[in-house]
Amino acid sequence: MKRFPLSKERLAELAERFPTPFYLYDEEAIRANAKRISKAFSVFPGFKEHFAVKALPNPFILKILADEGFGADCASLPELVLAQKAGMTGEAAMFTSNETPAREYAEAAKMGAVINLDDITHIDFLEKACGIPELVSCRYNPGPLKEGNAIIGKPEEAKYGFTRDQLFEGYAKLREKGAKRFGLHTMVASNELSADYHVETGRILFELAAELKAKLGIRIEFVNVGGGAGIPYRPDQKALDIEYVAKNLRDAYDKIVVPAGLDPLGLRMEWARIVTGPYGWLVTTAIHKKEIYRSYIGLDSCMADLMRPGMYGAYHHMSVSGKEGAAATETYDVVGSLCENNDKFAVQRQLPKIDVGDFVVIHDAGAHGRAMGFNYNGKLRCGEVLLRSDGSAVRIRRSETMDDYFATLDFDALAAFKA
Repeated sequence: MKRFPLSKERLAELAERFPTPFYLYDEEAIRANAKRISKAFSVFPGFKEHFAVKALPNPFILKILADEGFGADCASLPELVLAQKAGMTGEAAMFTSNETPAREYAEAAKMGAVINLDDITHIDFLEKACGIPELVSCRYNPGPLKEGNAIIGKPEEAKYGFTRDQLFEGYAKLREKGAKRFGLHTMVASNELSADYHVETGRILFELAAELKAKLGIRIEFVNVGGGAGIPYRPDQKALDIEYVAKNLRDAYDKIVVPAGLDPLGLRMEWARIVTGPYGWLVTTAIHKKEIYRSYIGLDSCMADLMRPGMYGAYHHMSVSGKEGAAATETYDVVGSLCENNDKFAVQRQLPKIDVGDFVVIHDAGAHGRAMGFNYNGKLRCGEVLLRSDGSAVRIRRSETMDDYFATLDFDALAAFKA
């Protein structure tokens, strides 16, 4: 059964302080999960988890993870700044960007972040922008050698990374241009629940690192198996066995890396969804009921707050606060107010009877939730609340206002504008 940390009475008290909709995150659960991940992968001589900032770009959450020893994976300059402010500095931050502007490469180098190149042509581009740093990583796209999945697509159709041949050429070129330390990275799936899939990804990188050493004499310092670890959005799905992944990756390490003379080889990854996803909820209120060809429940939130169901057809479990044990006797489309017919959190979902005023909780929204919000239709994105380990609650991002929405417009210039 999906859990939510607050009773209906406690949630009602919280909603008095922070009107719905808002995201709620559970600090204690996030910390416990971070410790579990670190413990599982402590079997490696050098392990670093770089939380993908794109999933939950809030400095309060990043600071919690930094306190647990995590670093950051960043895809833009603003994400790098967030990581820096949270204490994820220097090589604790990886800059995994694509089609990157020169200015962002230069700023990443100035910050001391690990630059993870996405294309062989970016070697010359990086050199011109800021010079070749001592430590450089390259992103590998295995193409048809590795299956993707519904969210990220097939690797051979993805815009990311070097081909295998380009990697060998690229590392040799980087060494000629002064690089002395090297990393190897890939990212080939998203929300993947198969433990063996993640083990196979690591095995591919271990073998590639061994071949780079044998053919080029280049010693890879670390491999980064990327992100993509999934979570069980549906109640009947099994969670990814983190300990199984760690153990079998270590077995592959002992069979491939140690005989190749690459021990110690660092292991890095950029898990995010599995770190915070199950410990965040979008809390909303039912404000309308509509009966036409179907029964509809209208919420005070919309797709602008959580776009995954509308964008991917993704499933998010729902519960009605105070009715968790009630029978699912009704069938609803649960919708928001956006003027788009895909603004649906659930379609023909069996739920307990929902009354106007009920709190509807959307589960597993702690990653790729608020982060993917948008302002189409003039919608204002909701705020974020952190449930502290001591049971208190603090607002870590306020809801947007119309002043925020209009902040980039110049109404004074408009008054003088002649069409």
